[in-house]
Amino acid sequence: MRAIQTWLDRFCMKHPRFGVPNLMLYIAIANVAIYLIDTFSLGLVTLSGMLEFDRAAIFQGQVWRLVTFVLLPQAGDLFFRGTGLFFVLISAYFYYWIGTLLEREWGTAKFNVFYLSGVVLNIVFGLIAGSASMYYVNLSLFLAFAVLYPDMQVLLMYVIPVKVKWLAWIDAALLAWAVISSLLAGSIVGALLPIVAILNFLIFFWSDLADALGYRRQRFQHQHSAQTVNFKKATRTAYDKKGYIHKCAVCGKTDTDFPDLEFRYCSKCNGYYCYCPEHIHNHVHIQ
Repeated sequence: MRAIQTWLDRFCMKHPRFGVPNLMLYIAIANVAIYLIDTFSLGLVTLSGMLEFDRAAIFQGQVWRLVTFVLLPQAGDLFFRGTGLFFVLISAYFYYWIGTLLEREWGTAKFNVFYLSGVVLNIVFGLIAGSASMYYVNLSLFLAFAVLYPDMQVLLMYVIPVKVKWLAWIDAALLAWAVISSLLAGSIVGALLPIVAILNFLIFFWSDLADALGYRRQRFQHQHSAQTVNFKKATRTAYDKKGYIHKCAVCGKTDTDFPDLEFRYCSKCNGYYCYCPEHIHNHVHIQ
């Protein structure tokens, strides 16, 4: 996947104008417009019914459905429970906001490639399995946002401030449950839909996730290594015996009396001699 990421980065650098600027703005406007047209439609056939992904209708010549299903409103997920106009407006704005920040971070080309690849994967899957939805594409969009802005806060239920990374973990858990529940119900199609969206996410973020996992593994190994454990034990023993850990060899200041000072050890002295900031560069080296 690193090779794919490298190719994507090179492509986006060579074609910075590729794609549609402010793509999510147009999709958000289409979401609201289609919902309003459906709401005030007096006929039995709704606009969304004519635009949704339908494999049988596509094979009969209604090829526009390969594109227009992207424009349908997707209210009713983890963040926006409900199908009313309010929820559609909030959902459209939320994903427009996420898309705008991602486009600002990546550039128009890379954001369009990310979104387009998710759409294409869903189209291919839909033509094979018969079902496609933008719900999980939007989920991959949110997961990408959570990786880039993990500590940003949003209002859960429009009241409770929650960091994006915790919502991403909840969404990931619900995603896993969607796969498991579909498998238990015998629905292979329902289990594969979320996996297709995650595949798109992994293509773009595999190296970031691998680096993060590698860093955490190294940190865990360092914290539980014999050297670290023995050092912590020796430090604790020294503090219990002397009442301090670091003491300046010149002025006698300790980290207990001056906890805000940064004590350092001199590599030029013969032995482990500690010094305060005032004397680390101003002392006679002990040989």
